[in-house]
Amino acid sequence: MSTLLVTAASAGGHSLDFSLAQKLIVVALCALTAFVSHLALGVFNDGVRPFMLDFIQGRSTRNATTAVSFGLSAGFIFGLGAPMALSTGVLNPWLLFLPTDVLGILSPKKWLAPLLGGAWGAVVVFGLSGVNTVAHELPVDFLTAMQQMATPILFLFTLFPVLAITKQFGRLRGGIAGVVELALVILTMKLWPEVFPGAPAMAVGVLMLIGFAIAKDIRQRRLDRAQSTASGQDQAAGEQAGREQSVPGAEDDPMHSLFSASAARLRRHIPLFMLLGAGVCLLAQMHVFGGGEATSFLIAKEDYAGAAQVDFYRVFGFIPLIATTALASGAYAIAGFTFVYPIGYLLPSPWLALIVGAAVFALEVLALSWIGKLLGRLPSVRDSSEQLRSAISESLWLAILFGSLLAANTMGGGLGILIVGGLYLLNEATGRVVVRMAAAPAAVLVGGVLLNLLYWLDLFTPVKG
Repeated sequence: MSTLLVTAASAGGHSLDFSLAQKLIVVALCALTAFVSHLALGVFNDGVRPFMLDFIQGRSTRNATTAVSFGLSAGFIFGLGAPMALSTGVLNPWLLFLPTDVLGILSPKKWLAPLLGGAWGAVVVFGLSGVNTVAHELPVDFLTAMQQMATPILFLFTLFPVLAITKQFGRLRGGIAGVVELALVILTMKLWPEVFPGAPAMAVGVLMLIGFAIAKDIRQRRLDRAQSTASGQDQAAGEQAGREQSVPGAEDDPMHSLFSASAARLRRHIPLFMLLGAGVCLLAQMHVFGGGEATSFLIAKEDYAGAAQVDFYRVFGFIPLIATTALASGAYAIAGFTFVYPIGYLLPSPWLALIVGAAVFALEVLALSWIGKLLGRLPSVRDSSEQLRSAISESLWLAILFGSLLAANTMGGGLGILIVGGLYLLNEATGRVVVRMAAAPAAVLVGGVLLNLLYWLDLFTPVKG
């Protein structure tokens, strides 16, 4: 366990000094994602995707849609994406793909969108290393202090299946899942110290949640069938048909469903999506990119198998959201269902990553209508997805807040906690100007700058670590 804690605490070992090939790939991928966003074929921000239908159909202007995208993304870009990249040395989707959402939609011309996206990619890969170097030379090294977030994020994130099970299936099953996960974490630490202990626990937790949901749906379908047979009425069948027709792809032929136009639109652009999938998978394969908060720290300490497991389990919380919003709006997700993240981490060759990434995206786009139909028949599984996303947000919010306070204590002791905690509370009191998830890391950055100013004014002595 002590070895794991040491490696987690030193997770920011990457220096953001990328090779020229890596820099060019990031620039090219940012150009491509901005172009896809400009065409309204895909955006990374799940909150922006529902607004894309009005934009596609001409009911919303480009400027209005850009304002929505920027408003929903700015906090994550500067409050979470940039701090996470600087503290771990690993790029992330909030830093790369949220800005290209905005730039792509903003661009009035097709040819300008990839130029703006590529320019942002260049700013990231050529500028962050300089910022990183300067920050580490400051009297109060707040970037090194931010590495304190690693351990809370890695371990508290493990509990998200337990939270989801408790919310959906009650305290008894949630308590059982919690005991099972705790036992697995302890057992993994004892028997397999080289393995990230949260990975087996999360695997079992997610499997338990899915198992409970499928079992509930099967019982309900049997009950509905039995009631229909006993009463001789078609009410249950009618209700079931209504539920199936209320989601995309409910009919046998998806081209006649409510969302068939969106499905067909996405299929027409499969070659572009294959190129996008190849690029995202290649970026993950280079091990300079992490798809999530916990994943970034695992990539930084070169635990690629652990990172792949974490991102794979996370997928199940987002498949229904991504599928339904894509079919409803005609805009897919920039990273798809994010299967390309864990696949890319584990692939041994960049050429293989290009091929596999393209194939995965093609299959995802082709399967969208079928997935929508399947989800319509499994309402409890859909609910599980909602609970998973909520649980992921809650566990990460607590982990990031706790880790940020640890970072504040490391860089400034009680004064650091006062400044960082005070900024966080001020953000809460003023209606969350910065989104809750990103507020604490943003407060650490601001607090670090303030502590350095106080040092130069001879009003503060840095904490000796």
